[in-house]
Amino acid sequence: MMQKVYSVSQINQYIKRMFSQDFLLNQVSVRGEVSNCKYHGSGHIYFSLKDASGTISCVMFAGTARKGLNFRLSDGQQVVVDGNVNVYEAAGKYQLYADRIQRDGAGALYEQFLALKRELEEMGMFAPEYKKPIPKHVRRLGVVTAPTGAAVRDIISISRRRSPGIQIILYPAQVQGEGAAESVAEGLRALDAQNVDVIIVGRGGGSIEDLWAFNEELVARAIFACRTPVISAVGHETDTTIADFVADLRAPTPSAAAELAVADAGALCQQLLDAQAGFGRLMRQRIKEERGRTESLQLRLRYVSPQQRVRDQRQRAADFDGQLCRGMQDSLRDRKRRMALYIERLRGLSPLEKLAQGYACVTDEGGKRISSVAQVQAGDMLQGYVADGRIISRVVSAEKMKL
Repeated sequence: MMQKVYSVSQINQYIKRMFSQDFLLNQVSVRGEVSNCKYHGSGHIYFSLKDASGTISCVMFAGTARKGLNFRLSDGQQVVVDGNVNVYEAAGKYQLYADRIQRDGAGALYEQFLALKRELEEMGMFAPEYKKPIPKHVRRLGVVTAPTGAAVRDIISISRRRSPGIQIILYPAQVQGEGAAESVAEGLRALDAQNVDVIIVGRGGGSIEDLWAFNEELVARAIFACRTPVISAVGHETDTTIADFVADLRAPTPSAAAELAVADAGALCQQLLDAQAGFGRLMRQRIKEERGRTESLQLRLRYVSPQQRVRDQRQRAADFDGQLCRGMQDSLRDRKRRMALYIERLRGLSPLEKLAQGYACVTDEGGKRISSVAQVQAGDMLQGYVADGRIISRVVSAEKMKL
């Protein structure tokens, strides 16, 4: 009797059908450590899961990874992979086809973190309009953290270095383990009642489990209820907690929180000195400008003031008086010269001058001047005027001169 011979493909297809019909393998969750993780250019992820005694090949396709993976997969991570086990016919091997990958232990916590974050965000507890401004100058600083450790030392050291006179009120809270959330929330309420200027709440870095108290709804509501501005400073720069979203300000580290909360007194003093120097320069420049303006106004006032105008008028009157005197003197001299000329001319025409030269003026008794012999007859009385007197004579005869 001939034995039936099967092809490789037929055997692989048969085994695949067996895997497909197995209910357990169609939906399985597998815990293990990631190894041989490779991201393909297409976006598919190929890796293996291993434990102390075995290994299983896994693949997560690009479309599934966008929905079922919220962190970057790498070797050494402890994860839980949800998916189905089936046969890859071309290679004749079975592998786990991943639908979702979570961090083992932390994965469940991270899911809780995301769920609470969505819930509080929908309630508006992260809304910007509820964020209170951080005061510029803090005198009383409240700190909710563990009483020992690098976080509290850094906050105290940096705060006092930046502002030596600051008052720091520490609430020694439990920041990890059972009861930590209640302790942090109570610390926030206690410091809020102390009327401090700002509260820093936080701790140093750690795993998600170590930081979990700051992902509790109790702490988030305590931060939101504070009347005092709250700065969240949990973990390292890459760590993010629910407290960071609810707080009025998030600091990447406790040291950075102290720097954000407390103004640098030295820098402030330098700013004041710079401002004082600048103000002095401005004042000197302003005084110089105002002095120039005053001098200009004084100069203008000198020309328009009544006193100056009186002085100007007085000076013009004095100048005019001098000009008038000089004009009068010049006019008198001119008139004297003209008078002398007139006198000389009159002297040449004066009868007295002629009389002085030996001439005489003859008139009749009535004073009428006699200029011709025809005007007199023998026996007429005549008056003759000479240089030093009058001569009264009678006409004996009148004879005409022969020319």
